[in-house]
Amino acid sequence: MRRKPFPAAPEFPLAEGVLALAAGFALLVQSRTLLVADAHFGYEDVIGGGAALPLWSTAEMATSIAITARRRAAREIVFLGDVIHGPQMSPGACALVASALAGLHDVAALTFIAGNHEGRSRGTAILGTTVEHCERDGWLLMHGDRPGPAGVRTIIGHLHPSLHLGSNTSAQAFLASERIVVVPALTPYSHGLDILSDECIAALAPWDARRSDLHAVAATNDRVYPLGTLSALRAELRAPSPERPARGFIRRRLTPG
Repeated sequence: MRRKPFPAAPEFPLAEGVLALAAGFALLVQSRTLLVADAHFGYEDVIGGGAALPLWSTAEMATSIAITARRRAAREIVFLGDVIHGPQMSPGACALVASALAGLHDVAALTFIAGNHEGRSRGTAILGTTVEHCERDGWLLMHGDRPGPAGVRTIIGHLHPSLHLGSNTSAQAFLASERIVVVPALTPYSHGLDILSDECIAALAPWDARRSDLHAVAATNDRVYPLGTLSALRAELRAPSPERPARGFIRRRLTPG
C-alpha cells in the first residue's frame, strides 16, 4: 500500500467503485449514486428555537449538492443520515427545507437514511419516507451511529471526520479502507472528530479499522488532497525538523500538488 500522499485532484478513488469528490461528496461510480453525509438542514432554526431564520446554510448546501449531482450525472442522491438537525422545526423552516429538497428531487432520485438527529420520528414529517440503511453497488450505506453487520463493506457518515489544522481551522476529510468508508459532514457548523485523534479511531472500532489500513483524503470546495495512511500521516506531522523540535502536530497548509 502506498504511504505517501498523491497530488491534489478533483477526485480520488477511496475504495473499489467509490470516489472522493471536492466539497466532501462521494460517488458510487457504477450506479452514479452521489453520497451526502450529515447535512443537518434547518440547523439555525432548531438551535434558535424557531427564531433563527433565514436558513442560509440550507440554500447553500442544496445548491452545492445540485451542482455536483448535475456535473457528475448522478441518478440518485443518498443522504447518509442527519439530513435534518432535528425533527422539531418551525413551519417556516419546514417549508424552506421541503422546498430545497424538492429542488434536489428535480435533479435526481432522493433516498434518506435516518440518523440520530432524526429522532424517534425518523424525520418522516419533514422528509417523508426514510430508511435505516440501503445497499448500492455492493456497499451497505448507513448513518454510522450504530454498528453494522460484521464483514460487510460499509459507507457511513456520523463522525464528521476532519483534519484539524489549528487556530479553530479544519478541513473536511474522508477516511477509507477496503471495508469501511467515512464521508465527511456537509454542514458548515461542526469541526467533528479529528482524524488523527484516539477518539476517532475508537469510534471506528466496530468496523475493526486500523490506522495502518485507513487512508485520509482532505477536501476543499474544488479539490481533494490524498494524505496517505493515518499512521504515516501521524508520524509525519509529529516528526521533528532540524530547525525546531516537535511540539504536538506541525501545522501545514493544503496546497495543490
